[in-house]
Amino acid sequence: MWMRAARALRALRRGVLLLPLALTALALLLLPRPPPLEPSPRSPSPPAPAPPREEQHLQTSIIEKEEVIEHDEDDVARRPWYMRGGEQRPKHSDPNEGLFPEDAPGDDRVVQQLMYTLPKDETVPVKKILLANGLGAWGVPAGRTEFIRNKCPVDRCSLTADARDAATADAILYKDHHTPFNIKRPPNQIWILYYLECPYHTASLRPSSLNVFNWTSTYRRDSDIVAPYERWVYHDPLVTEKELDKNYAANKTKKVAWFVSNCHARNRRLQYARQLAKYIPVDIYGACGSHHCPRTDPNCLEMLDREYKFYLAFENSNCRDYITEKFFVNGLQHNVLPIVMGARASEYAAAAPHNSYIHVEEFAGPEELASYLRRLDEDDTLYNSYFKWKGTGEFINTYFFCRVCAMVHANERRQRSAHYTDVQAWWRDAACTRGEWRATERDTRDNG
Repeated sequence: MWMRAARALRALRRGVLLLPLALTALALLLLPRPPPLEPSPRSPSPPAPAPPREEQHLQTSIIEKEEVIEHDEDDVARRPWYMRGGEQRPKHSDPNEGLFPEDAPGDDRVVQQLMYTLPKDETVPVKKILLANGLGAWGVPAGRTEFIRNKCPVDRCSLTADARDAATADAILYKDHHTPFNIKRPPNQIWILYYLECPYHTASLRPSSLNVFNWTSTYRRDSDIVAPYERWVYHDPLVTEKELDKNYAANKTKKVAWFVSNCHARNRRLQYARQLAKYIPVDIYGACGSHHCPRTDPNCLEMLDREYKFYLAFENSNCRDYITEKFFVNGLQHNVLPIVMGARASEYAAAAPHNSYIHVEEFAGPEELASYLRRLDEDDTLYNSYFKWKGTGEFINTYFFCRVCAMVHANERRQRSAHYTDVQAWWRDAACTRGEWRATERDTRDNG
């Protein structure tokens, strides 16, 4: 009995000891369970390390250069079709928009003629143009080839040299002289007289030919179809200068050069050059001087770029608008500053890039001109200011036959009728002077 009591007592003690544990477990069971833990979101990948500063700059530069190239290509493509790389085709078909001399006095209208076109919704007949001197005199084939291959905006024309076409041709083009065809001239047929050289070097017309021409085509700006030796056009008419990236005076040790073979020009250019040489060194190459460099040697003109600062671009005659390759090619298309004599100063200004030359009549005489040239020789900044026009435009192809075709069509649409009562008087009267233009203008004022 005692043994039973002892076992009961031990059981009671264990129960008392286990009671707190049981109560704690019960409490834990009765507590609200927390929501199950969600898996933690995946950490984002760390950003790629930034490229080093130099690599980043290179990438930016490449992008910028690509954008500049694309922008430049777009700018070039937006230029008119007659410029290098230009794709802009004409849209205007109004024959009254500045095509003829009376529309724009003083303007050569070359660009307007190049940008004239015909309405796209009309079927236009092909105009026949007869070349009175033959195809060889012009270096063109018969038919429409000249107009198609040059992508003329107005290409509905055909060239012929067959005299049998004289009775049906829409226009006849005479070069340098007039030998009429033995046919009755049809009404509205256009006769065009073309001259390349100045009045001193063109033959006189017979009296019966003075009042038969409707149009003229010469280098003069008042011709119906102006045919300049070269034609300068700005890419943007508002931008006539650019900052230079080179010194055009660098390493040049010589002053003035001149290539000349005609020593008896009517404007006494050789005498002027010899007077100039008294005050500044002038190297005269050819038959009229002591220096020699054959015309066939390409190094002659390259020598200008390397050694000389100035070039005498003197024409053989002082005639209205008479500006030839002596200025445009020998001068402007080389890295040398041209000094000009020939047309009036105002006529050079109309035909040349801005501030690209020096006209002799801007000075009282050779001594004063030489003084200014010495100043330019000593001042690279002033000398280089005459080259800021470079890169602002280009010399264009004036597409002579494209314009002839366009004008023949425009003339018909406009129903224009014109002819010269005395083409010889128009061509020769007061067109040239043997002396200076300013002397002629003084005489005119005095007599007026």
